[in-house]
This record gives sequence, structure tokens and C-alpha cells, in this order.
Amino acid sequence: MNRSTPSRRHVLATACAATLALLGASAAQAQVKYPEKPVTFIVPFAAGSATDQLARALGQSITEQTKQAVVVDNKAGASGMMAAQAAARAPADGYTVLITTNTTHAANEHLYKKLPYDPVKDFAPVAGLAKGGQVLVVRADSPYRSVMDVVGDAKKRPGKLSFGSGSSSSRVAGEMFKQLSGTDILHVPYKSNPQAVTDLLGGQIDLMITDTATGVPQVKAGKLRALGYSTTKRSPQLPEVPTIAEAGVKGYDMGYWFAAYVPAATPQPVVARINELLAVAVKSAAAKTFFEGSGAEAWSASPQELAKFQAEETQKWGRVIKAAGIEAE
Repeated sequence: MNRSTPSRRHVLATACAATLALLGASAAQAQVKYPEKPVTFIVPFAAGSATDQLARALGQSITEQTKQAVVVDNKAGASGMMAAQAAARAPADGYTVLITTNTTHAANEHLYKKLPYDPVKDFAPVAGLAKGGQVLVVRADSPYRSVMDVVGDAKKRPGKLSFGSGSSSSRVAGEMFKQLSGTDILHVPYKSNPQAVTDLLGGQIDLMITDTATGVPQVKAGKLRALGYSTTKRSPQLPEVPTIAEAGVKGYDMGYWFAAYVPAATPQPVVARINELLAVAVKSAAAKTFFEGSGAEAWSASPQELAKFQAEETQKWGRVIKAAGIEAE
């Protein structure tokens, strides 16, 4: 063989290398070009909810990074199902991002017999965003001054007390409270936690376990009284408030998380680019203000890490919901 003539293997290797280089260039180009127009964040809960507050903080940072507007579209109701369905059906181009929680992507499939979306097949995981806890609150003028005051009265008057919830996290937290405390408390559903807080303040319900972003400002304003925190560690915002487990309901532990998803067919380079933007956004000044105000903590996760975490959480929430005796609607 003439040494100056390239072998077939060499030619193929060169062609493959050129193809990979072009693909790499294409991926890099896709990353550089995104976003070229405004991005929509779909949020499954009402304006003022924790998810909404976080979405707006992240959107502000992404606008600062890219000079492109981020529009927050609140689609509250049906435990986030309307928002998740809308996001799943959106064009898979990265310009519609679902900023959501364990409600739509871990709990709902155990709470409803039929979902209008598939939390795994219809979405590409993008990034973990934050984790947090919830707070058991009553009105400031309530006769209940401790968790065990609630438990004691609920046991004396089965079915007479009521708790509100505007998300699956809030509902399951309340149902878990009932199960572990051995009480019968009526559940009253709402479209969002802020709406439930409004009725709590108005005396229509007796208590609720809500995300700290919604509950803590009302506590600090003197309108609500915090009786217990839902995770195993006390909230840095309410260090004087015991955990619900500490207060007497042994084994109680129920947190929540936020994450970002896009439609399943979204190109991987675009997913990677959104992950990069969000990783910066969760460390931004706007996000820091949200975390300080909500008690949640920043949580950065890759698409692969989020997928694994979601699978684990789905199993966990399934166990909790089953143990709480909640039947799918």
C-alpha cells in the first residue's frame, strides 16, 4: 500500500471526527443562541405563592444574564395539573419552562387516578432549584398555643376542626399530621396556599400546614401563630418554634422541593443551557432574598440528578400517601 494514500480506516476516522466536531459546534451554537426571545415560566400556583416568588426571582436573574424577558404565567388550580398539562403540550424549544414542585412531579400520580400529563414521559428534567419545610399555623387569636393543644381538642371533637391546603405538599402534610396524631380533622381544599391563608385569617378554617414563604410573613406580621415546623430541623426564620415532632407528634417529617422541567423533546443543548442559567439564578441576589424570606434553601441539581431524585421522591410520597389513607380521586 502506498504510505501516502490514506487507509479506509483513516478516512472513516477523519470523517467521524469531522462529524463530531460539527455536532459539537452545533451544540455550542445552540447554547450561545438561547434565548433569542422572551421565555415563559409556567407556575402551577397563584401569584404570591412560594413557587411564584421563586419563579420571579429566577426570572429576574435570567433576564439580567441574557437581556431577554421572562414572563411568569400562573396557572393555578387542580393541584398544578392544568399548568403541568400546558407545559407538557408547549413547543419543545426551551421557551416554556415549568417551575414546579413535588406536587406535580411526585405526589399527584398517587392522589389522582388519571392525570392529564405524565410526570416522567412528558418532561425533560432541567434543574433542582430549592428545598424547604412547612409551618403549622393558626390565627393569632386562636385558643391553640401549641401543637398538642390542637391534638387535644381534635381528639375531644372528632371531625369538628378543619385544615386547609392549596397544594399537594400542604394536603399531605395535613393528612400525615392526622395519621401520626391519631386525630380526625376535616380537609378543605383550595387552589393555592395564599387563598387558604385568607380563609384561615377569616375564620373559615382552623389551621393549615403551609410553605414558609406563604406562612412566615403572616406570622411575623402578627396575624398568624406558628405552632410547629414540618421537617426534622427547626426553621432558621422561626428558631423558637419547635418541629412538629419535637412538639409531640413523633416521627413527623414532611418537606417540599422546587424544580424546573421542559417538554420531553427539548434538545439536550438547550436543556443544558437552561440548567446553566438556573444554576447562576439560584445564587443571585433576588433568589437570596427569596430564600431569606421563605426559609427554603438553594438546591442545584443536574438533569440527571433531578431525574434520580424525582424517582426516589415519587416512591416516598407514594408511601406517605398510602400510609395516610388518602385514596386517589
